[in-house]
Amino acid sequence: MAAGSGKIKDSQSRSTFTIRKLPDTERPRERLQRLGPEALSTPEILALILRQGVSGESILETAGRLLDTFGGIHNLSRAPLEELMKVRGIGLAKACQIVAAFELINRMKKSTRNEKRLVIRNPEAAYEELSGVARGEKKEHFWAILLDTRNNVIKSVEISVGSLDTSIVHPRELFKEAIAASASSIIIAHNHPSGNPEASREDIELSKRLIDAGKLIGIEVIDHIIITDDSFCSLKREGLI
Repeated sequence: MAAGSGKIKDSQSRSTFTIRKLPDTERPRERLQRLGPEALSTPEILALILRQGVSGESILETAGRLLDTFGGIHNLSRAPLEELMKVRGIGLAKACQIVAAFELINRMKKSTRNEKRLVIRNPEAAYEELSGVARGEKKEHFWAILLDTRNNVIKSVEISVGSLDTSIVHPRELFKEAIAASASSIIIAHNHPSGNPEASREDIELSKRLIDAGKLIGIEVIDHIIITDDSFCSLKREGLI
C-alpha cells in the first residue's frame, strides 16, 4: 500500500498545472473580474493568454519563466515564433497565441495613430512618432515620416535595415515611398544602437545628399532625427543641415 501511495503522489506532483488548479484568490481571471485588468501583473496577463502550464509548474510560473527568458515584455513582444518555441512548455499553439496577442496591440497602435492624424510641429513630435518602434533595436534602421501639406503624418515607413552599426539608404528607395503616398515633405530618421545620439560626419553627408535629391523632385526633407532608446538629436535644430 505504501509503495502504491508513493506512486500516486509522485504522479500527481508531475501533473500539468492549469489556472483552474490555482486557489480562487490567485486565479488571474477571477482577479481581473474582481479588480480590473490594471490590477494584474504582467505574468498574470500572460498566464491568461497561455492558460496551461507544464508538468510540475503552475501557469504563473511558466509565464514568469518565459518573461525572464526574453528579458521582459518588450523583448518578448519582438520574439520570432521559432525562438518562442525553444522555451520549455511553449509549443506551436502557445507561440502563435503570444505572437497574435502582440500583433493585435501593434494594429491597435497603428489604427490609433491614423485616427489622431498626428501633426509634426517639432523634433519632439517626430521622436514620439518613432521612438516606440526604434526602442531596443540592435541594428540601424532608417525610417521616413511622410507628411501632407499641413504636416499631418500620412504614415511612417521603414526604408532600410543595416548591420550592427551601418545603414545604407538610397534616395530611390526613400522617395519611391514618398511619391507613392503623395507626400509633400518628409522627415528622415535612424537609430543609433550605441545609445549616442550625436550625428556623425556620414550622417550629415547623407542628410545633405537626400535633401538635394528631394529638391530635384519637389519633396522637402524637413529634418533628420537620430534616435536612441531615451534621447534624440535633430540635425536641423543643431544647425548641421
